[in-house]
Amino acid sequence: MNIRIISVGKIKEQYTKDALKEYEKRLTSFCSFSYVEVQAEPILDEALNEKYKELEAQRIIQVLKPNSYVITLEIAGKMLSSEDFASKIKEISNDGINDITFIIGGANGLAKSVTDKADFKLSFSKMTFTHQMVKILLTEQIYRAFKINAKEPYHR
Repeated sequence: MNIRIISVGKIKEQYTKDALKEYEKRLTSFCSFSYVEVQAEPILDEALNEKYKELEAQRIIQVLKPNSYVITLEIAGKMLSSEDFASKIKEISNDGINDITFIIGGANGLAKSVTDKADFKLSFSKMTFTHQMVKILLTEQIYRAFKINAKEPYHR
């Protein structure tokens, strides 16, 4: 299985990079895993937030593989337990889909042109998190899902 996370903006903090590298290393025994970062629009005028989202959306859509199963991370998405998330990944694989792309928006969220491409909309919480934190949480949950599906132990 191929799994990619497309996110808006660059990771700057070393501790975030270290956490992501650790989970990326752990995932190598389960799947082909990669990150794609697209440039964030600088927020110069709050009145132009929709325009900024659409410019970021164009960059996201440009790197989106056409046959990938798309999961967007959105506050309004469906919340799942770790076990249900693992089942979702297994279900996608059982449907013969070998490519999953997760999309994390920038400071303004995701444009409708991106959310319309989603096969599934996932929410971690009604709270808002930085995309760096969501990237770590998502990567850990992907790893946890593979461990659950492989019936291997993982800390609780």
